[in-house]
Amino acid sequence: MNKIKKELRKYKHAWPLLYVFIYMPWFILLETLIPADYPGLHFIHCALDDIIPFCEWFVIPYLLWFLYIPAVFVFLFYHSKNEFYRICAYEFTGMTIALLVCTIYPNGLHLRLSDIGRDNILVNLVHFLYNNDTPTNVCPSIHVFATISAHICLVKSPHMKELKTRQHIKRLSLVLSVLICLSTVFLKQHSVIDLISGVILAFGLYFIVFQWWFAKVEFPAPKVKDPRQHQVLYFLNHRTK
Repeated sequence: MNKIKKELRKYKHAWPLLYVFIYMPWFILLETLIPADYPGLHFIHCALDDIIPFCEWFVIPYLLWFLYIPAVFVFLFYHSKNEFYRICAYEFTGMTIALLVCTIYPNGLHLRLSDIGRDNILVNLVHFLYNNDTPTNVCPSIHVFATISAHICLVKSPHMKELKTRQHIKRLSLVLSVLICLSTVFLKQHSVIDLISGVILAFGLYFIVFQWWFAKVEFPAPKVKDPRQHQVLYFLNHRTK
């Protein structure tokens, strides 16, 4: 029991994750109350949307988003309380703004292909995605916003300096982030307008979160004599041997 209490005290900074109990009910409510045939729906569209071709290969990075975002959260959670608070403030503020926009300005798409014209495992994954994600509440793109903000928080982390593979991880994160953002338009999940709105939201909040809210907060790199004391650092460094 004492060990459990000790662990709970050690990781008590997880409390911002309670935001899920605000975000998920709100998001589900929007999805329920604002369907594709909602009479007041504003359709997002621009000329570039008609030029960009559909490509099912982009379903791979699109779905990797669901692994990438939690991975960055876990990395920062186990290494720095202040960095974890910063990514939570960054991500959750942006998500709230996106939900507010969709609540005040209900929006959706008419971009999805009714007949893709071919059949393979990637197309099947796209159909699964279409069936489980309505083409509403799309602007700004949370997929794009969350990806960029997670990448920024990862590469700005002083804990990256403790990784032998830090440059490889930064490059991999950048490539994956770009592919995830592009996947939103190549899968016809979002308009280019949604993508740009997500980018603007991410960089706009960057200055608020990094240069204002957390401007005077210290984020020292860890001084670890034995790398095994840091589970994630040890695992990532150990993988290079």
